Amino acid sequence: MDDQQRRGEAFRALHAGEPFVIPNPWDPGSARVLEALGFKAVASTSSGFAFTQGRLDGDVTLDQVVQHAEALGRA
Repeated sequence: MDDQQRRGEAFRALHAGEPFVIPNPWDPGSARVLEALGFKAVASTSSGFAFTQGRLDGDVTLDQVVQHAEALGRA
């Protein structure tokens, strides 16, 4: 099983049992803070990312959104 499959299974396991809260960090720094607070996963939105760039949703490119998601994942 590769790393992506393990991550997918871990994410699915979060859905078993009680509901869970999944926060949306603004950037890698806030992702690390949320992890330190005990959150097991984070989510992101294109609009949340766009707003951190002073832009509207839809005014950022797919490549920029993917780079942002990758940065959150590395955090």
